[in-house]
Formats: sequence, C-alpha cells, structure tokens
Amino acid sequence: MEAPLSYSTIEDLQLLSWDNAPKYCVQLSFPGGTVLLQAANSYLRDQWFHSIQWKKKIYKYRKVLNNPSRWDVVLKEIRSLVDMALTSPLQDESIHQAPLHIISTLLAENTNLSAQDHENIIVAIAPLLENNHPPPDLCEFFCKHCRERPRSMVVIEVFTPVVQRILKHNMDFGKCPRLRLFTQEYILALNELNAGMEVVKKFIHSMHGPTGQCPHPRVLPNLVAVCLAAIYSCYEEFINSRDNSPSLKEIRNGCQQQSDRKPPMPMRLLRTEPPTPPPNTTLSPPPALPLSPPPSIVNSSEILVELERNNNTANTLRKAPAEGDGEPNLIDCLLVSPALNALSIQLPAHADRVLGCFALILKMLSDYDDWRPALASLLQPIPFPKEALAHAKFTKELKYVIQRFAEDPRQEVHSCLLSVRSGKDGWFQLYSPGGVACDDDGELFASMVHILMGSCYKTKKFLLSLAENKLGPCMLLALRGNQTMVEILCLMLEYNIIENKDTQLQIISTLESTQVGLRMYEQLCDRQRELKELQRKGGPTRLTLPSKSTDADLARLLSSGSFGNLENLSLAFTNVTSACAEQLIKLPSLKQLNLWSTQFGDAGLRLLSEHLACLQVLNLCETPVTDAGLLSLSSMKSLCSLNMNSTKLTADTYEDLKAKLPNLKEVDVRYTEAW
Repeated sequence: MEAPLSYSTIEDLQLLSWDNAPKYCVQLSFPGGTVLLQAANSYLRDQWFHSIQWKKKIYKYRKVLNNPSRWDVVLKEIRSLVDMALTSPLQDESIHQAPLHIISTLLAENTNLSAQDHENIIVAIAPLLENNHPPPDLCEFFCKHCRERPRSMVVIEVFTPVVQRILKHNMDFGKCPRLRLFTQEYILALNELNAGMEVVKKFIHSMHGPTGQCPHPRVLPNLVAVCLAAIYSCYEEFINSRDNSPSLKEIRNGCQQQSDRKPPMPMRLLRTEPPTPPPNTTLSPPPALPLSPPPSIVNSSEILVELERNNNTANTLRKAPAEGDGEPNLIDCLLVSPALNALSIQLPAHADRVLGCFALILKMLSDYDDWRPALASLLQPIPFPKEALAHAKFTKELKYVIQRFAEDPRQEVHSCLLSVRSGKDGWFQLYSPGGVACDDDGELFASMVHILMGSCYKTKKFLLSLAENKLGPCMLLALRGNQTMVEILCLMLEYNIIENKDTQLQIISTLESTQVGLRMYEQLCDRQRELKELQRKGGPTRLTLPSKSTDADLARLLSSGSFGNLENLSLAFTNVTSACAEQLIKLPSLKQLNLWSTQFGDAGLRLLSEHLACLQVLNLCETPVTDAGLLSLSSMKSLCSLNMNSTKLTADTYEDLKAKLPNLKEVDVRYTEAW
C-alpha cells in the first residue's frame, strides 16, 4: 500500500477462521478491496483485532456525538459508548479516557442543556468514573453541577466515589488543579445539605476509616491541599475587591522598610509603691540570687508598664534586629501598620461560608490521633495568606487546631508549634500575648509553653528566647497563679538567664506574690543551697555507680556530700535516663562521662551540651540517641573523645560533628550508618 488507510473507510473487520486460511491473520475490508494482516502469534493477532475494532467504534461515536440532533438519541449513544469501553478486553488507560474526553467535548460545546440532561449524562458515565479520574473539562462540568444543584442525589451517589478515589491516590493538584477544584465544590455541596457539616464530618470519617490508623497515606495531604487552596481563594477575592486598602497592601507587600523601624522597647513591671524593709524571716536566698523584696500580693491592676529607655538595659532584655537582615518575620509584616489593629475584614457571604467550612475540616482533621503529626508538619510553615492571619474569625477557628497540637504529648506534634527554621515565626509566636492571633489572656500561650517545657525544650536557648521576647507575659501569667509560668521564672533564675539585677528582683517579687510562686521560689532557694554544697571543693575525683542504678539513686548519691572535685563519672550499664541530666549539669568539674548501655537520650544530650562545656570524654555507646540529640554536641568544643558506637548516627551528622569539633581526636562510629 502506497497510501495509508483511514479507520473510517473500514467496512468490515474479522478474524480468519476457516481451515485453509493463513495463520494468525486479520482481514480488513475496504471499498476498493481487502487487506490481510498476519501476526506472529494468536495473542498479537487478537490484540490487533480488538485495537482496530475499538478505534473504528471510537471514530463512529465521535462523529455521532459531535453533531447531536436529538438528546434522547445522544444519551443512548453515550450509554452504548460506555458499555463498549467497559466490555473491551484491551487493558489500557486510553480505553476509558477516550470516551470521557468525547463526552467532555460534547458538554463543552452544548452549554444550554437542562439540569435533567446533566444528571442523565452523569449517571450514564458513572461506571467509567469508578476507576478513572475525570478529565479537566468534565471536572468543570461537575463543579457547575455541584454549585447549581448541591442537593441533587447525583452528588451523593455518583460524585462521592469519584472524590474518594481522587483523595486516596497520589495526586499532584499543581498539575491537575481542576480535580482539586472539583473536590472543593463537592465538599461545599455536602455542606449545603440539610445536615450540613454533619454530612461533611461523615465523609471525612469515611475517608479515614473506622480503625485508629488510616490505611490511605495520601488522604490527609490531599485534604489539606484542598483546604489551603479553598481558604486562600476566600482572601484572594477579598484582596481583588479591596485593592485600595492601604493596610492590606502593607500586609501583602510585607515590611519594605524593616531595617528603618526601631525595635520595640522592652516592658518592665514596676510596683506602684516602693518596697518596705523585709520582715523577719527564716528564709534566706542563696548568694547566687539577689535578695528578694518583701512578700506581698500585687494585683494585675497595680502593675505599671514603663518603657525602658536606657539602651544598655534594653540590650540585656532584647536584641535589636540587625540592619539588612533577610526576609522580615510574619508578625512584623502584620504589625507594620498601626491601622492594622483596627482592621476589620468582611468577606462576601459565599467566601465566608467557604472559610467556615474548610476551617472546620481542619479542626476535624486535628481530632484524629494518627493524622495529627502529619497535619502539624504540613501547617508548621504557616501556609496561609497574611490576610487570613489578620482576620479574627479565621484565627479564632484555627485556634482549636493549635490547641490540639499543644495538648498532644508527642514531640513530633507539639514541636511543630515552633518556627520551621531560625529567624521565622511559628504558631507559638502568633498565638502568644502580643501576637496577631492571640485573643485570650495567654491561656493558649501557657499551654504551649507547658507542653514544650515538658518535652525536650527545657534548655537555655528556649528560656533565653522567652526572656527576650515574652518576659512580660510570663510575669503577668505567673502573677495570676499559672504554675507553668512560675516554673519558667524559677528556671530563668536558676540558669542565670536574666543578668539585669532589677529584672531579677522584679521576677522574685512576682514569684512571692502568689502562694504557688512563693513555694516554688523557696524550693529554688533550697536547691541553690544544695547546689552550693554539692559544688564545694572536695569529694572523690572518680565515681562509678553500680549496675541497675536509677535516676533516683544518682540524685540521692549526689545530695549526700560534696562533689566539687568529681572529674570522671561512669554510669555504664545502669538504668539512668535523660532525666539524670538535671543532676549531671550540677557537676562543674566533670570532664569524663560514661553512659554506655543506658537509656540516656536526645533530651539529656541537649541539656548537657548547654551546661557542661568543659566535658572532654563522652561515651554514648549503645544508647538510644539520634541525630537530633547528637547535633547539639557541636557546641561542646572541649570534646576530644566521643564514642557513638551502635547508635543511630548518620553519615551527614558525623561529618557535621567532625567539622564543628576541632579538638575531637578519638571517635568510635562502629555499627552505625557512618561506619
């Protein structure tokens, strides 16, 4: 054949089956003759036969449906097309996608169909959608139906399995935005039913499944992507309708003149009356702490806020941002204009419903224990527009989600309250007093601090950040009897976080103003006296605890005398954990520490790295430490011998430690990834 033959010219197609026929042949009849196609085997012959037959029928249906005359005939042809695709023995994605594209073209070219015609077509193609994603044009048709007829039974009966399939599979909504939009419109249609959010809640539960663990790992990321896009669309419409709003422009553009702004001056809590001489009391603070003012009750209404204008004092509490720093913080962007405090964002009615629906879905997602770690990780970078964070309704709805993170004891969850990287703001900053999202007196802030302090964040770095940025709120909450904040202030004194003497006296006054604060301050004074006795010169230079010793045994031993000369401590093969780090940091002369085969973990390493700067030899062989804790050792510049045998050390962390520890001479990394 010199010229190609089109599928439209094929009159007949059959397999040759008589006795003397050529083997493995397919016969094609054309107006001008017959063509025989011979294959190498029967499988290939059948493949050719069904492929040509399918192509011939597709051409026929495309021709018929491109020129519709009567819609009852069109509907019949659509059903026939669907049956042909479902019964074809060919196994290829295009077998089902081609009919969907034909129907998409038909619907795009005929926009004046009635609602009943819409539903009839959707029901007819429903079998094809069970195992196939709808093409983009068909998604637009589905979106239109969800918007115009949200109470139609088609939404529940036909669209539900389609959306479930979209959410359960790997889906790149960046490449398929209309699938995401269809999912969004479907959820909004469910919200329009009589039961409203109860129907949406049942749908979310059906996606999670009845067990405690969702069997489909892609459901949560896809749902979050839909929620984020829907929430962004609410404020996108608002921005477009309010282009002349100067405060919103400042929000969108960020701090253009960040370096020109002076840092806010720190607040100092002062008494309205000068303190009276202290009464006779048996309690005497240790020399390491300043003498306290007299115990007295100070109400919050009696506290005066004075702007500290002395630059030297201000520098001890807060460091001014360096000029020319990189991208400004989110909170700075939101607070750049004083007019923003009075900003009232009024969304259109439809956008307000969309916001309420998808904010509530985020709250539902946070209620599932197995989804909460991944949800916290996805929301940690604060993936919302600045307009949303300036909208009181949105931040109030999202507060429930942040509260759920703050109540979760798992570190992988509540650690996401902090910023994703240094120099950026996180949920902890946004919902703390003075943050743009804080609408209470600090209850959520206290809850976040409590869970972070109870985890592995009882470190100087965390306390220093609180002292620099949130000392005023901490003192106010402690004054109101919040036990977590009382503990924070005591730790600031114990670790010498606050260097300014006046500020130390104010903290002590705050502690002594409440019963719980006074009790904890007395305990601090007792610990300081014990610490002074412990660090007094004398005692052994080497000490080995018996095997099976516990944290309590170590604490009991160190409280029995002076250990100011202790340089070598072996806790090998004992049952101590990271909790014993609280005792180890009290040993100022400690140079060698053996933790071989103990349960000492990452939290303890972080504490040691901040307090035992003189440590030279550290044995962590067969301990459960990971990269998260080992990286903190980079600040211990005196280390010259480090045993990480049989730990979860990785090669990257090992290289990082070698680069940051110049005195490190002996390293054991056997039976690790870095070996």
